[in-house]
Amino acid sequence: MTHFLAVERAVRTAAPHALLDTARAALVEYYEATDVDLLMADYSLTVLRPVTALPHTAPALPVHSSPEGRAFGSQEPYGQYVAHNGTIDLHLPVTVRGDRLGILTVRLPKHRCTPEAIDELTEVAELLGHEIVVAERDTDLYLQARRVSRLTLAAEMQWQLLPGRACSRQEYAIGAQLEPAYAIHGDNFDWATTAENLTLTVTNGMGEGIEASLLTNLAVNALRNARRAGIGIADQAALADQAIYGQHHGEAYVSTLLFSFELATGHAQVVDAGSPQLWRQRDKTVERVPFEAQLPLGMFEETAYVAQEFRVLPGDRLVFVSDGVYAAATRAGETYGERALARAIQAASLLPAAAVPRAVLQELASYRGTDADAADDALVVCLDWFGRATREVSAR
Repeated sequence: MTHFLAVERAVRTAAPHALLDTARAALVEYYEATDVDLLMADYSLTVLRPVTALPHTAPALPVHSSPEGRAFGSQEPYGQYVAHNGTIDLHLPVTVRGDRLGILTVRLPKHRCTPEAIDELTEVAELLGHEIVVAERDTDLYLQARRVSRLTLAAEMQWQLLPGRACSRQEYAIGAQLEPAYAIHGDNFDWATTAENLTLTVTNGMGEGIEASLLTNLAVNALRNARRAGIGIADQAALADQAIYGQHHGEAYVSTLLFSFELATGHAQVVDAGSPQLWRQRDKTVERVPFEAQLPLGMFEETAYVAQEFRVLPGDRLVFVSDGVYAAATRAGETYGERALARAIQAASLLPAAAVPRAVLQELASYRGTDADAADDALVVCLDWFGRATREVSAR
Protein backbone atom coordinates (compact mmCIF):
# COMPACT_ATOMS: atom_id res chain seq x y z
CA MET A 1 0.00 0.00 0.00
CA THR A 2 2.97 2.31 0.56
CA HIS A 3 3.79 2.02 -3.14
CA PHE A 4 0.22 2.94 -4.11
CA LEU A 5 0.32 6.03 -1.91
CA ALA A 6 3.56 7.12 -3.55
CA VAL A 7 2.02 6.73 -7.03
CA GLU A 8 -1.13 8.54 -5.90
CA ARG A 9 0.88 11.48 -4.59
CA ALA A 10 2.83 11.72 -7.85
CA VAL A 11 -0.27 11.60 -10.08
CA ARG A 12 -2.25 14.11 -8.01
CA THR A 13 0.55 16.68 -8.23
CA ALA A 14 1.24 16.15 -11.96
CA ALA A 15 0.55 18.80 -14.57
CA PRO A 16 -2.74 18.13 -16.47
CA HIS A 17 -0.98 17.18 -19.71
CA ALA A 18 1.62 15.02 -17.90
CA LEU A 19 -0.61 12.54 -16.04
CA LEU A 20 0.46 9.55 -18.15
CA ASP A 21 4.17 10.38 -18.10
CA THR A 22 4.05 10.89 -14.33
CA ALA A 23 2.09 7.68 -13.74
CA ARG A 24 4.47 5.77 -16.01
CA ALA A 25 7.56 6.99 -14.15
CA ALA A 26 6.01 6.17 -10.76
CA LEU A 27 4.88 2.68 -11.85
CA VAL A 28 8.35 1.92 -13.20
CA GLU A 29 9.91 3.02 -9.91
CA TYR A 30 7.53 1.38 -7.44
CA TYR A 31 6.16 -1.64 -9.34
CA GLU A 32 9.02 -2.43 -11.75
CA ALA A 33 6.72 -1.81 -14.71
CA THR A 34 8.49 -2.10 -18.06
CA ASP A 35 5.81 -0.33 -20.10
CA VAL A 36 2.70 1.76 -19.36
CA ASP A 37 0.06 2.92 -21.86
CA LEU A 38 -3.21 4.80 -21.57
CA LEU A 39 -5.97 4.22 -24.11
CA MET A 40 -9.11 6.36 -24.36
CA ALA A 41 -12.45 5.10 -25.69
CA ASP A 42 -13.46 7.03 -28.78
CA TYR A 43 -16.79 8.86 -29.09
CA SER A 44 -18.48 5.94 -30.84
CA LEU A 45 -17.21 3.41 -28.25
CA THR A 46 -15.81 1.20 -31.01
CA VAL A 47 -12.04 1.67 -30.55
CA LEU A 48 -9.47 2.48 -27.88
CA ARG A 49 -6.93 5.13 -28.88
CA PRO A 50 -3.51 5.49 -27.23
CA VAL A 51 -2.75 8.83 -25.57
CA THR A 52 0.37 9.99 -27.35
CA ALA A 53 1.91 13.28 -28.36
CA LEU A 54 0.13 15.10 -31.16
CA PRO A 55 -0.95 14.29 -33.83
CA HIS A 56 -2.00 11.01 -32.15
CA THR A 57 -0.80 8.76 -34.93
CA ALA A 58 -0.57 5.55 -32.86
CA PRO A 59 -2.99 2.89 -34.14
CA ALA A 60 -6.30 2.35 -32.37
CA LEU A 61 -7.42 -1.00 -30.95
CA PRO A 62 -10.92 -2.43 -31.52
CA VAL A 63 -13.14 -2.64 -28.45
CA HIS A 64 -14.75 -5.91 -29.49
CA SER A 65 -11.75 -7.97 -30.55
CA SER A 66 -8.75 -7.07 -28.39
CA PRO A 67 -7.55 -7.96 -24.88
CA GLU A 68 -7.80 -4.29 -23.95
CA GLY A 69 -11.37 -4.24 -25.24
CA ARG A 70 -12.18 -7.30 -23.17
CA ALA A 71 -11.17 -5.45 -20.00
CA PHE A 72 -13.10 -2.39 -21.17
CA GLY A 73 -16.28 -4.37 -21.80
CA SER A 74 -16.14 -6.47 -18.64
CA GLN A 75 -14.84 -3.64 -16.44
CA GLU A 76 -12.55 -6.18 -14.80
CA PRO A 77 -8.72 -6.36 -14.87
CA TYR A 78 -7.49 -8.70 -17.56
CA GLY A 79 -3.99 -10.21 -17.66
CA GLN A 80 -2.28 -11.08 -20.92
CA TYR A 81 0.91 -13.16 -20.95
CA VAL A 82 3.63 -11.69 -23.18
CA ALA A 83 5.49 -14.73 -24.46
CA HIS A 84 8.69 -13.19 -25.76
CA ASN A 85 9.95 -11.91 -22.41
CA GLY A 86 7.76 -13.60 -19.80
CA THR A 87 6.05 -10.41 -18.64
CA ILE A 88 2.35 -9.85 -18.01
CA ASP A 89 0.27 -7.08 -19.56
CA LEU A 90 -2.41 -5.97 -17.11
CA HIS A 91 -5.33 -4.18 -18.79
CA LEU A 92 -7.13 -2.10 -16.16
CA PRO A 93 -10.43 -0.18 -16.58
CA VAL A 94 -10.15 3.60 -16.28
CA THR A 95 -13.64 4.40 -15.00
CA VAL A 96 -15.16 7.26 -12.99
CA ARG A 97 -18.43 6.55 -11.17
CA GLY A 98 -19.50 4.15 -13.88
CA ASP A 99 -18.37 6.32 -16.81
CA ARG A 100 -15.96 4.19 -18.84
CA LEU A 101 -13.11 6.38 -20.10
CA GLY A 102 -10.57 3.83 -21.28
CA ILE A 103 -7.89 1.34 -20.29
CA LEU A 104 -4.55 1.59 -18.46
CA THR A 105 -2.14 -1.12 -19.59
CA VAL A 106 0.78 -1.91 -17.26
CA ARG A 107 3.45 -4.44 -18.25
CA LEU A 108 4.94 -6.18 -15.21
CA PRO A 109 7.53 -8.88 -14.57
CA LYS A 110 5.72 -12.08 -13.72
CA HIS A 111 6.99 -12.13 -10.13
CA ARG A 112 5.49 -8.64 -9.52
CA CYS A 113 2.04 -9.59 -10.81
CA THR A 114 0.61 -10.58 -7.42
CA PRO A 115 -3.05 -10.28 -6.31
CA GLU A 116 -2.05 -7.40 -4.06
CA ALA A 117 -0.32 -5.59 -6.91
CA ILE A 118 -3.33 -6.11 -9.20
CA ASP A 119 -5.64 -4.62 -6.57
CA GLU A 120 -3.39 -1.61 -6.10
CA LEU A 121 -2.94 -1.04 -9.83
CA THR A 122 -6.70 -1.26 -10.31
CA GLU A 123 -6.99 1.60 -7.82
CA VAL A 124 -4.28 3.49 -9.73
CA ALA A 125 -6.37 3.20 -12.90
CA GLU A 126 -9.44 4.55 -11.09
CA LEU A 127 -7.37 7.38 -9.61
CA LEU A 128 -6.06 8.22 -13.08
CA GLY A 129 -9.63 8.42 -14.37
CA HIS A 130 -10.62 10.96 -11.75
CA GLU A 131 -7.53 13.03 -12.51
CA ILE A 132 -8.28 12.95 -16.26
CA VAL A 133 -11.77 14.32 -15.65
CA VAL A 134 -10.27 17.22 -13.68
CA ALA A 135 -7.41 17.72 -16.15
CA GLU A 136 -9.81 18.08 -19.11
CA ARG A 137 -10.65 21.54 -17.80
CA ASP A 138 -7.09 22.61 -18.60
CA THR A 139 -5.88 20.45 -21.50
CA ASP A 140 -7.30 19.02 -24.74
CA LEU A 141 -4.90 16.07 -24.74
CA TYR A 142 -7.36 13.40 -23.59
CA LEU A 143 -10.30 14.75 -25.60
CA GLN A 144 -8.16 14.75 -28.74
CA ALA A 145 -7.10 11.17 -28.09
CA ARG A 146 -10.76 10.10 -28.18
CA ARG A 147 -11.18 11.15 -31.83
CA VAL A 148 -10.91 8.76 -34.73
CA SER A 149 -11.92 11.59 -37.05
CA ARG A 150 -12.80 15.25 -36.70
CA LEU A 151 -16.03 16.17 -34.93
CA THR A 152 -18.42 18.53 -36.65
CA LEU A 153 -18.83 21.82 -34.81
CA ALA A 154 -22.39 20.84 -33.84
CA ALA A 155 -21.13 17.54 -32.41
CA GLU A 156 -18.36 19.33 -30.52
CA MET A 157 -20.97 21.53 -28.88
CA GLN A 158 -23.21 18.58 -28.02
CA TRP A 159 -20.49 16.39 -26.47
CA GLN A 160 -19.30 19.29 -24.32
CA LEU A 161 -22.88 19.74 -23.08
CA LEU A 162 -23.30 16.13 -21.93
CA PRO A 163 -22.71 15.08 -18.30
CA GLY A 164 -20.89 11.88 -19.36
CA ARG A 165 -21.86 8.57 -20.96
CA ALA A 166 -22.56 6.62 -17.79
CA CYS A 167 -23.10 7.08 -14.07
CA SER A 168 -23.70 4.65 -11.23
CA ARG A 169 -24.79 4.82 -7.62
CA GLN A 170 -26.14 2.37 -5.10
CA GLU A 171 -29.70 2.98 -6.31
CA TYR A 172 -29.20 3.05 -10.10
CA ALA A 173 -26.86 2.78 -13.07
CA ILE A 174 -27.16 4.89 -16.22
CA GLY A 175 -25.65 4.39 -19.66
CA ALA A 176 -26.16 6.62 -22.71
CA GLN A 177 -24.94 6.98 -26.28
CA LEU A 178 -25.55 9.21 -29.31
CA GLU A 179 -25.08 8.40 -32.99
CA PRO A 180 -23.70 9.45 -35.37
CA ALA A 181 -21.12 10.16 -32.69
CA TYR A 182 -19.00 12.49 -34.82
CA ALA A 183 -21.87 14.40 -36.43
CA ILE A 184 -24.75 14.61 -33.95
CA HIS A 185 -27.12 17.56 -34.14
CA GLY A 186 -29.88 18.14 -31.61
CA ASP A 187 -30.35 15.06 -29.43
CA ASN A 188 -29.14 15.28 -25.85
CA PHE A 189 -29.40 13.69 -22.42
CA ASP A 190 -28.73 15.12 -18.98
CA TRP A 191 -28.88 13.98 -15.38
CA ALA A 192 -28.22 15.31 -11.91
CA THR A 193 -28.48 13.71 -8.50
CA THR A 194 -28.82 14.76 -4.90
CA ALA A 195 -28.92 12.66 -1.75
CA GLU A 196 -32.64 12.06 -2.31
CA ASN A 197 -33.45 12.57 -6.00
CA LEU A 198 -32.33 11.81 -9.54
CA THR A 199 -33.38 14.14 -12.35
CA LEU A 200 -33.08 12.74 -15.87
CA THR A 201 -33.93 14.49 -19.14
CA VAL A 202 -33.89 13.29 -22.74
CA THR A 203 -34.05 16.00 -25.38
CA ASN A 204 -34.64 16.05 -29.13
CA GLY A 205 -34.09 19.48 -30.70
CA MET A 206 -35.49 20.13 -34.16
CA GLY A 207 -33.36 21.07 -37.13
CA GLU A 208 -29.86 20.17 -38.28
CA GLY A 209 -26.28 21.19 -37.71
CA ILE A 210 -25.39 24.29 -35.72
CA GLU A 211 -28.99 25.49 -35.49
CA ALA A 212 -30.10 22.25 -33.82
CA SER A 213 -27.12 22.28 -31.47
CA LEU A 214 -27.69 25.90 -30.44
CA LEU A 215 -31.37 25.17 -29.82
CA THR A 216 -30.57 22.17 -27.66
CA ASN A 217 -27.90 24.12 -25.76
CA LEU A 218 -30.51 26.76 -24.94
CA ALA A 219 -33.03 24.14 -23.81
CA VAL A 220 -30.63 22.12 -21.67
CA ASN A 221 -29.14 25.16 -19.96
CA ALA A 222 -32.60 26.62 -19.34
CA LEU A 223 -33.65 23.33 -17.72
CA ARG A 224 -30.45 23.25 -15.66
CA ASN A 225 -30.95 26.84 -14.56
CA ALA A 226 -34.47 26.06 -13.39
CA ARG A 227 -33.43 22.79 -11.73
CA ARG A 228 -30.61 24.48 -9.85
CA ALA A 229 -33.11 27.02 -8.55
CA GLY A 230 -34.71 24.11 -6.70
CA ILE A 231 -38.09 24.01 -8.45
CA GLY A 232 -40.08 20.97 -9.63
CA ILE A 233 -39.93 19.48 -13.08
CA ALA A 234 -43.27 20.93 -14.25
CA ASP A 235 -41.98 24.44 -13.54
CA GLN A 236 -38.59 23.51 -15.00
CA ALA A 237 -40.38 22.67 -18.24
CA ALA A 238 -42.43 25.90 -18.10
CA LEU A 239 -39.38 28.13 -17.59
CA ALA A 240 -37.44 26.38 -20.36
CA ASP A 241 -40.49 26.74 -22.60
CA GLN A 242 -40.52 30.49 -21.96
CA ALA A 243 -36.79 30.80 -22.67
CA ILE A 244 -37.06 28.95 -26.00
CA TYR A 245 -40.22 30.76 -27.07
CA GLY A 246 -38.69 34.10 -26.13
CA GLN A 247 -35.77 33.38 -28.43
CA HIS A 248 -37.52 31.67 -31.36
CA HIS A 249 -41.21 32.72 -31.06
CA GLY A 250 -42.52 29.27 -31.91
CA GLU A 251 -40.43 28.79 -35.06
CA ALA A 252 -38.19 26.28 -33.27
CA TYR A 253 -39.01 24.00 -30.37
CA VAL A 254 -37.60 21.10 -28.39
CA SER A 255 -39.14 17.72 -27.59
CA THR A 256 -38.23 16.68 -24.06
CA LEU A 257 -38.97 13.88 -21.61
CA LEU A 258 -38.28 14.90 -17.99
CA PHE A 259 -38.12 12.57 -14.98
CA SER A 260 -37.57 13.20 -11.28
CA PHE A 261 -37.03 10.02 -9.25
CA GLU A 262 -37.19 9.74 -5.47
CA LEU A 263 -34.28 7.45 -4.68
CA ALA A 264 -35.71 6.01 -1.46
CA THR A 265 -39.03 4.87 -2.92
CA GLY A 266 -38.81 4.73 -6.71
CA HIS A 267 -41.69 7.20 -7.02
CA ALA A 268 -41.19 9.53 -9.97
CA GLN A 269 -42.75 12.55 -11.62
CA VAL A 270 -42.78 12.80 -15.39
CA VAL A 271 -43.34 15.55 -17.94
CA ASP A 272 -43.72 14.24 -21.51
CA ALA A 273 -43.19 17.24 -23.76
CA GLY A 274 -42.55 15.66 -27.13
CA SER A 275 -41.16 12.73 -29.06
CA PRO A 276 -38.67 10.78 -26.84
CA GLN A 277 -40.15 7.43 -25.75
CA LEU A 278 -39.73 5.31 -22.62
CA TRP A 279 -39.56 1.51 -22.72
CA ARG A 280 -39.56 -0.65 -19.60
CA GLN A 281 -38.14 -4.13 -19.13
CA ARG A 282 -39.63 -5.74 -16.04
CA ASP A 283 -38.69 -9.40 -15.56
CA LYS A 284 -38.93 -10.78 -19.12
CA THR A 285 -41.51 -8.32 -20.40
CA VAL A 286 -40.48 -5.40 -22.59
CA GLU A 287 -43.12 -2.77 -23.25
CA ARG A 288 -43.47 0.87 -24.13
CA VAL A 289 -44.73 3.10 -21.32
CA PRO A 290 -46.95 5.89 -22.71
CA PHE A 291 -47.55 9.19 -20.93
CA GLU A 292 -49.95 12.06 -21.44
CA ALA A 293 -48.44 14.01 -24.32
CA GLN A 294 -47.88 17.71 -23.74
CA LEU A 295 -46.58 20.40 -26.06
CA PRO A 296 -42.86 20.55 -26.94
CA LEU A 297 -40.89 23.26 -25.19
CA GLY A 298 -41.07 26.61 -27.00
CA MET A 299 -43.90 25.76 -29.39
CA PHE A 300 -46.36 28.25 -27.87
CA GLU A 301 -46.09 31.11 -25.40
CA GLU A 302 -46.48 30.38 -21.67
CA THR A 303 -47.48 26.74 -21.94
CA ALA A 304 -48.48 25.19 -18.62
CA TYR A 305 -47.05 21.74 -17.85
CA VAL A 306 -48.37 19.10 -15.48
CA ALA A 307 -46.27 16.31 -13.96
CA GLN A 308 -47.60 12.76 -14.00
CA GLU A 309 -46.92 10.09 -11.42
CA PHE A 310 -44.82 7.01 -12.19
CA ARG A 311 -43.27 4.20 -10.16
CA VAL A 312 -40.11 2.22 -10.82
CA LEU A 313 -39.36 -1.05 -9.00
CA PRO A 314 -36.03 -2.62 -8.07
CA GLY A 315 -34.91 -4.73 -11.03
CA ASP A 316 -36.63 -2.51 -13.61
CA ARG A 317 -34.71 -1.41 -16.69
CA LEU A 318 -35.87 1.81 -18.34
CA VAL A 319 -34.72 2.54 -21.90
CA PHE A 320 -35.26 6.00 -23.36
CA VAL A 321 -35.04 6.44 -27.13
CA SER A 322 -35.34 9.36 -29.53
CA ASP A 323 -37.31 9.28 -32.77
CA GLY A 324 -34.05 8.66 -34.59
CA VAL A 325 -34.27 5.12 -33.16
CA TYR A 326 -37.90 4.02 -33.29
CA ALA A 327 -38.66 5.92 -36.52
CA ALA A 328 -35.44 4.99 -38.34
CA ALA A 329 -36.00 3.51 -41.80
CA THR A 330 -34.19 1.51 -44.45
CA ARG A 331 -33.81 2.84 -47.98
CA ALA A 332 -36.91 0.80 -48.82
CA GLY A 333 -38.87 2.87 -46.31
CA GLU A 334 -39.37 0.17 -43.67
CA THR A 335 -39.35 1.75 -40.21
CA TYR A 336 -37.59 0.14 -37.26
CA GLY A 337 -40.76 0.09 -35.21
CA GLU A 338 -41.79 -1.16 -31.80
CA ARG A 339 -41.39 -4.89 -32.38
CA ALA A 340 -37.76 -4.62 -33.53
CA LEU A 341 -36.92 -2.19 -30.72
CA ALA A 342 -38.42 -4.51 -28.10
CA ARG A 343 -36.31 -7.38 -29.49
CA ALA A 344 -33.16 -5.26 -29.33
CA ILE A 345 -33.84 -4.34 -25.69
CA GLN A 346 -34.54 -7.98 -24.84
CA ALA A 347 -31.32 -9.09 -26.56
CA ALA A 348 -29.31 -6.73 -24.32
CA SER A 349 -30.86 -8.07 -21.10
CA LEU A 350 -27.62 -9.48 -19.70
CA LEU A 351 -25.52 -6.39 -20.42
CA PRO A 352 -24.84 -3.69 -17.81
CA ALA A 353 -26.56 -0.35 -18.30
CA ALA A 354 -23.42 1.31 -19.67
CA ALA A 355 -23.23 -1.22 -22.54
CA VAL A 356 -26.93 -1.33 -23.46
CA PRO A 357 -27.17 1.87 -25.57
CA ARG A 358 -24.33 0.82 -27.84
CA ALA A 359 -25.84 -2.66 -28.26
CA VAL A 360 -29.26 -1.25 -29.20
CA LEU A 361 -27.69 1.20 -31.65
CA GLN A 362 -25.72 -1.63 -33.25
CA GLU A 363 -28.95 -3.58 -33.73
CA LEU A 364 -30.47 -0.46 -35.30
CA ALA A 365 -27.51 -0.08 -37.66
CA SER A 366 -27.82 -3.73 -38.71
CA TYR A 367 -31.51 -3.29 -39.41
CA ARG A 368 -30.99 -0.13 -41.40
CA GLY A 369 -28.22 -1.69 -43.45
CA THR A 370 -24.85 -0.37 -44.53
CA ASP A 371 -26.34 1.29 -47.59
CA ALA A 372 -28.69 3.49 -45.59
CA ASP A 373 -27.48 6.76 -44.08
CA ALA A 374 -28.85 7.94 -40.76
CA ALA A 375 -31.44 10.64 -41.46
CA ASP A 376 -31.60 11.74 -37.83
CA ASP A 377 -29.70 11.55 -34.57
CA ALA A 378 -30.25 8.33 -32.63
CA LEU A 379 -30.16 8.51 -28.83
CA VAL A 380 -30.47 5.69 -26.31
CA VAL A 381 -30.35 6.06 -22.52
CA CYS A 382 -30.58 3.03 -20.22
CA LEU A 383 -31.46 3.31 -16.52
CA ASP A 384 -31.18 0.21 -14.33
CA TRP A 385 -33.01 0.70 -11.07
CA PHE A 386 -31.72 -1.14 -7.99
CA GLY A 387 -33.49 0.84 -5.28
CA ARG A 388 -32.39 1.17 -1.70
CA ALA A 389 -32.23 -1.59 0.89
CA THR A 390 -35.58 -2.25 2.56
CA ARG A 391 -34.28 -1.19 5.96
CA GLU A 392 -33.26 2.20 4.55
CA VAL A 393 -36.69 2.77 3.02
CA SER A 394 -38.57 1.67 6.17
CA ALA A 395 -36.45 3.98 8.29
CA ARG A 396 -37.77 7.06 6.47
